Amino acid sequence: MSYLNPLRQTLKVTHIATLGILLCVMVFWQCKSPDQTQDQLIIISPHPESIETEFGSNFEKWYEAQTGRPVKTDWRDVGGTSSNYRFIESEFKRVPEGIGIDIFFGGGTDSYLRLSEMGLLTSYKLPDAQLKQIPQSYHGIPVYDSKHRWYGAALSSFGIMYNDQLREMKNLPKATKWEDLGDIALINQIGAADPRESGSAHMMYEIILQTHGWEKGFALLTKLGGNVKKFSAGSNVIPRDVGAGQVIYGLAIDFYAYSQIAALGSEKIKYVLPTDGTVVNPDSIAILKGAPNMEIAKKFVEFVLSEQAQKLWMLRDSDNEGPKWKGGLNRASVLPTLYDELGDRCVVTNPFTLELSPFPYDADKGSARWDIVNDLFGILIIDSHIDLVDAWKAIRECPDAEKRDAAIAALVEMPISEEEAMKVAAADWKDPIYRNEKIKEWGQFAKQKFQKAKDLAK
Repeated sequence: MSYLNPLRQTLKVTHIATLGILLCVMVFWQCKSPDQTQDQLIIISPHPESIETEFGSNFEKWYEAQTGRPVKTDWRDVGGTSSNYRFIESEFKRVPEGIGIDIFFGGGTDSYLRLSEMGLLTSYKLPDAQLKQIPQSYHGIPVYDSKHRWYGAALSSFGIMYNDQLREMKNLPKATKWEDLGDIALINQIGAADPRESGSAHMMYEIILQTHGWEKGFALLTKLGGNVKKFSAGSNVIPRDVGAGQVIYGLAIDFYAYSQIAALGSEKIKYVLPTDGTVVNPDSIAILKGAPNMEIAKKFVEFVLSEQAQKLWMLRDSDNEGPKWKGGLNRASVLPTLYDELGDRCVVTNPFTLELSPFPYDADKGSARWDIVNDLFGILIIDSHIDLVDAWKAIRECPDAEKRDAAIAALVEMPISEEEAMKVAAADWKDPIYRNEKIKEWGQFAKQKFQKAKDLAK
């Protein structure tokens, strides 16, 4: 029987090898199974974790109930609306047919207008019954694109929040309009964000420019900038800083302010819509060109605009139909009928019955000059912030009214008119050589004018 030993040994080795192969195959299929048995959706969004969690988990349940298939939402963010927009634009230059992302969700309308003009959004018309529930415009501002390339997913207001307890302790004035934030008494008391990173910050600065005009608007923004303690990358930081008393006032999108009010109480935190420029703007959603999961992307847009999902914006975390996220989402729905249906269950003000007349914001103008406004604000106010604050403090200490007025006039000088800025934005600003030359020139301009203002105040 000894002649059988080599055969047994061979069979044993073969058996072990076969088992090894089978184990490798099983492991391989386990690793591959999510891609083959589970649908997926890739979303780029500046939204906070609360919105990603609520809309992601609820869509996953809704989609499986609708289709019988599981789906996984993959959320991505490269640093806020402006950064996400730049990433999308640059990726499409690299891969024109599609960038491997399905949905762009959140960040106002200006970015969506620019992406649609470049042909980077996919047109998808919602089912007629669903589309009829959404108003096409709100006080002249489109709520969704006439060619169905983007839709407003929620309505957002932009305003001023402040810590009323600390304001009273420091005997500082109330702020009811944008102009109040230029008061020299507020040096080091305001929180604001960098528009080159934050789309909502850009929107608030553009509102000020449109409501006050280019020259007066940038004059106000310069004074406001002199009062800012520090510029954060994201607008979501500012309400927390106001709540914690790091600053007294903050430029805020409504739902961030409402979250702080819910956490700390309305007797401590106030939020006002500025009387010199109230804008209620859609916060949008769109399917990107070449979306790898196109049909699932369409389903996600349907879900986000459904009554079920719109209730997530508006209801308390204790409501059966509301979000589970502690404190809720505190945002306004784009469906007017929901407000009457929900009644007192709704935690936000109905924007469709807003007493203040919203300013007719020109979204096309805002979109066309987005980049040049960001660069002007960045160079003249943020990158030059130390020089600006030094000059602003010198003006505050100046006892001579005539000298003070002359110094302020120097402080708010602009290197370019609105007409010139619009022409440059349309023709030259995409040229990196021209843009870099202007940025360098404006940096020198800022340094010189702030030194001049400081000298005049002496």
